[in-house]
Amino acid sequence: MARQRYPTDLTDDEWRVLEPLIPPAKPGGRPRSVDLREIVNGIRYVLRSGGAWRLLPHDLPPWETVYAYFRRWQGDGTWETIATTLRRKLRTAQGRDPEPSAAILDSQTVKTTEKGGRAATTPGRRPTAASATTSSRPTGCCCG
Repeated sequence: MARQRYPTDLTDDEWRVLEPLIPPAKPGGRPRSVDLREIVNGIRYVLRSGGAWRLLPHDLPPWETVYAYFRRWQGDGTWETIATTLRRKLRTAQGRDPEPSAAILDSQTVKTTEKGGRAATTPGRRPTAASATTSSRPTGCCCG
């Protein structure tokens, strides 16, 4: 039974572009039993909605499975490969060099303190001197 489509689901054209960039199953072990398009749809749903992994709708694969693929692909560089490949394709389609020749860093990206080291940190509170409202006796003292 087909599930209802979410606005974050991949279109057929998007999946045709993305599918070859998804790593194949590792040799040996059990064959994959999950639809990778549904995994990507689950990842897109969580990231786009800003929801928690555990709140993934029940008609998508289990959140643990979706999250495991997300983390695996993050660790093995799949997301970086996808971003790089798609950027190159887009730039080529626009008649531009596939690799950017410059990057822009705004002031928020490179903001740092003017002073370094201890001078840049906020000093801790200094202990206050004993006053009439505080006792100079150590806490836990058993003397009268």
